[in-house]
Amino acid sequence: MTVLSVSRALSTPSVATSCAPYSRSLGVSTSKLTKSLLASIVTLSLMGAGLSSAYAAQPDAAKLAAGVEQKVIDWRRDLHQHPELSNREFRTSKIIEKHLKSLGLEVQTGIAHTGVVGILKGGKPGPLIAIRADMDALPVTEVVDVPFVSKATDTYRGQTVGVMHACGHDTHVAMLMGVAENLVKVKDSLAGDVMFIFQPAEEGAPDGEEGGAELMLKQGLFAKRKPDQVFGMHVTSSMPSGMIGVRSGPAMASEDSFTIKVKGRQTHGSRPWNGVDPIVAAAQIITNVQTIVSRQVDITKAPAVVSFGAVNGGIRSNIIPDEVELIGTIRTFDQPMRADIKVRLAEIAELSAKTLGATATTEIHQGYPVVVNNPELVASMRPVLASVVGDKMLIEPGLITGAEDFSFYALESPGMFFFLGVTPKGTDPETAASNHSPAFYVDESALKVGVEAMTKVALTALKAQ
Repeated sequence: MTVLSVSRALSTPSVATSCAPYSRSLGVSTSKLTKSLLASIVTLSLMGAGLSSAYAAQPDAAKLAAGVEQKVIDWRRDLHQHPELSNREFRTSKIIEKHLKSLGLEVQTGIAHTGVVGILKGGKPGPLIAIRADMDALPVTEVVDVPFVSKATDTYRGQTVGVMHACGHDTHVAMLMGVAENLVKVKDSLAGDVMFIFQPAEEGAPDGEEGGAELMLKQGLFAKRKPDQVFGMHVTSSMPSGMIGVRSGPAMASEDSFTIKVKGRQTHGSRPWNGVDPIVAAAQIITNVQTIVSRQVDITKAPAVVSFGAVNGGIRSNIIPDEVELIGTIRTFDQPMRADIKVRLAEIAELSAKTLGATATTEIHQGYPVVVNNPELVASMRPVLASVVGDKMLIEPGLITGAEDFSFYALESPGMFFFLGVTPKGTDPETAASNHSPAFYVDESALKVGVEAMTKVALTALKAQ
């Protein structure tokens, strides 16, 4: 997952304490409205009591989470110390495979290169749910001072780089291994089955390769039996440790990258009139593209972002080069807007270059779709999450312009993707090192919360008793 930004403007609207003025304007007597409100309160109370009793009938998720807490921490530290880049998660997948087989699960390996899938058969007939964790690390050199600091290196785009679990995927794997162990312990109570998905390459496959959720699905992950529901969880430094955030509907942006090649005609820097300057043309393109979001799309409908991340061209101060390359990203929450921005980007690049005698060719690389949380699923599971962390520690984040390939699963089955805060007490989440930072830090006490939350979600989905 990329840049994560969570809004905390989450105050609960106040409720009017007097209904009489409104009841009179609607032609309803105060006494009738009072009786109606009392009836509603009684109904809600009974519903709450029913919900509480349903939870009480379940296996104890908190006790199960406590029982595997140290294992989860140990797994996480081992994985953190031995991170592996996308499509290269060989050691990680072997650890997962060994654990799932030790639990007696049906295990499939080698899907999407290094993916591992475990199937748990419940004791009673029912739906199939899927729970996903991503496995890959990032080309980042760690600076966190912990005993299990990563000192791993690898080759990335031809360069030797440090490798670090700077996005917390080590915690995702460890927590799902813990959830799997918990659910095996109570499998006879489960009315349905569980698919545990350990996915490679969420951060994107290496150049020239396929990978991630899209490839797992392409290779038949859901071919035999499509899950009725799919769940995922991601740690974030933008929330305090143990806080959970879940948003109904669009939650994370789609992601598309683009490359624009601007071609001119090389000449001496002292005589620009003898050539065509692609640097000036590139500058015009960069400036004009900013009007797409600011002037051309309806951002009251949904946010959008178009950003340039690299400008490559030229080698000397006195040589105007032949070509400049621009690289950037597009983030949207609306599919028609996503398509419209791509068209506008290519047109602006071409016409801006043409006015200066240059040419511009735009190549857009389609990335991840919008992560859309199924509203009905979120509504049913919100009380479950609240029962784990409490109402004050369950929030609805703002829209997140980061992207996640969990979105591919949620296009196939109703999905819910939620966030777990991992910033320790005493550290302001606003200033904490973000996901993807070399200083990204995880408060491991949050892992028990994540295991309990996902365990309880699964127990509820499968009506465990």
